[in-house]
Amino acid sequence: MSVVAIPTRRHPGMRPARPRTGPTLTITLDLAPGPLSPRLARLVQLLGELAESGEGQLRAVEDTASGSRPAPLPATAEPSVPADHVRILAGSRMVRQGDRVVALTRIEYELLLFLAERPRRVFTRLQLLSSVWGYEHAVARTVDVHVRRLRAKLADSEVVTTVYGVGYRLADDASISVDHSS
Repeated sequence: MSVVAIPTRRHPGMRPARPRTGPTLTITLDLAPGPLSPRLARLVQLLGELAESGEGQLRAVEDTASGSRPAPLPATAEPSVPADHVRILAGSRMVRQGDRVVALTRIEYELLLFLAERPRRVFTRLQLLSSVWGYEHAVARTVDVHVRRLRAKLADSEVVTTVYGVGYRLADDASISVDHSS
């Protein structure tokens, strides 16, 4: 698998960028079958966050050289999981929804993990700011923005429920599991 970072499109109001002839950075990761090591998973997560911030694009490119390397074995040795099941792999800080990896920012990941480890409890925005962000000196509506982005990324699953006038909690029927071993 190759990871390629490509310059983004110019946004209105930005100063003209220097002309570039190709990608600014290409990173090739030859992945062995099986789970990623925690350090490699963190690198992939950080590259995804960099791409999400608008500094580039992240895309997987299959190896086109036929015969140069043996074909990798399927990475999933476990039975097929439902498409809406969310699995948090705490050791590697990855989130999987069904068979796909969901790219979350650090705060989105921490928020999801915090709620998943405390089901059936309602948290106010200030409690979440204190517990997940680690401080209370921010606008409480910051939590709303991150919950909205988390819901958008986990569109097939109803994971976070709003308790009107109070805050947020993990949905009762949320199909979610936390795996601390990987």
